[in-house]
Amino acid sequence: MILKTRLYGKTYEFDSVKQVLNMASELKSGDSLAGLAAESKLQRVAAKIILSDFTVNDLRENPSVSYEEDSITRMIQDDLDEKAFSKIKNWSIAALREWILADTTTSDMILDVSGGLTGEVISGVSKLMGNLDLMYAGNKIKVKAQCNTVIGEEGVLACRLQPNHPVDDPKGIIASALEGLSYGAGDAVIGMNPAIDTVDSTIAIWNVLEELKNKYEIPTQTCVLSHVTTQMEAIRRGAKADLCFQSLAGSQKACDAFGITIDMLEEARHMFLDKGSAKGPNVMYFETGQASELSSRAHYGTDQVTMECRCYGLARHYKPFLVNTVVGFMGPEYIYDTKQLIRAGLEDVFNGHLHGLPMGCDICYTNHMPTDQNDSETLAMLLANAGCHFIMGLPQGDDVMLMYQSTGFHDVAALREITKKRPIREFEQWLEKWGFWENGRLGKNAGDFTLLSGRI
Repeated sequence: MILKTRLYGKTYEFDSVKQVLNMASELKSGDSLAGLAAESKLQRVAAKIILSDFTVNDLRENPSVSYEEDSITRMIQDDLDEKAFSKIKNWSIAALREWILADTTTSDMILDVSGGLTGEVISGVSKLMGNLDLMYAGNKIKVKAQCNTVIGEEGVLACRLQPNHPVDDPKGIIASALEGLSYGAGDAVIGMNPAIDTVDSTIAIWNVLEELKNKYEIPTQTCVLSHVTTQMEAIRRGAKADLCFQSLAGSQKACDAFGITIDMLEEARHMFLDKGSAKGPNVMYFETGQASELSSRAHYGTDQVTMECRCYGLARHYKPFLVNTVVGFMGPEYIYDTKQLIRAGLEDVFNGHLHGLPMGCDICYTNHMPTDQNDSETLAMLLANAGCHFIMGLPQGDDVMLMYQSTGFHDVAALREITKKRPIREFEQWLEKWGFWENGRLGKNAGDFTLLSGRI
């Protein structure tokens, strides 16, 4: 492999494949703080030039963390579809990019080879793409999954209803959930982050959400985003829920910081398949986010995008129903401003789709970032056109428990109307029954959750 190139009279030479991948990344504050980013725009271009000539096999043979020391690397490598890999192993990364973007290349053709691509390969492809490339390719790749309903159908933009409450008060949870439902949120999942991560609180919230779903015959899924071990113990005690949640990271060391192992996640998946309340077969829900490995010093000198792609390589092993990147939650130390936020969101959705995942995005920011709600809305519009499976729905886009800003119920409704997209089919029919949705947009009863609350 050639690790140097000459550009405008200057020779740029890199130490390793990893350094080429690192420095080919678009600028992120986390990579800069970690000393991984290119020192100039020309150095970044030089890295992209070298990266473009690497083959798929080159990147497979040079994982960011070695096979011997990392269980995530071993899982990704051992899971690889060797037949698919053999078809494209000698392609350059530039050629793979051109093929993905070609008019004649279909979603099915891309998904036929995606199982042969490691996270490093997929990261490399994304680094050679502009934002419009990421949108075009992300929208092209169609991925479906089924829990109680099917996500990923053509023309659908789904929404996770997130009725978080500072003290997990059932009345507050129900109030937020009913309001969101009345605006068409909740078809992807009604999923709540608990303020208290205990077995008892998880069971209590599961019961609230399941009762709500069953009482009104809502065609959706429920989930409580406590730690996977908490949920497993709740299942052992006889509790019921549809989806099993866990945050993921792209290295074994970072997963250790989350308190998870590969075997633990596999046990949880089988437990939810056997004893959960979902139809399945996809019963896992994962969240990720660029730079979680950096924050736990478990990135092994690897850039944010590549480590994020390794999360997706881990996620696809468990055949999830939902995966979403929490794209601005880590703060300006990792994704500094609007430009970086937009780039990260587009990268993550494309990279997730190329892994064969039903990919959503929590378009969010913390209040110490130089961004605002206008920036979130801009990214939401871009992602709606990039094939993003789902976004979040919170009251006024404000999470009063986690203390960050995301997207609101009205945002989801407006995006659906502008892009001519709809909720998941069965959920849309449920909305129409209550008058919350009519003729492809919000209906006459939209926002009037008293129609539901009066029956509790």
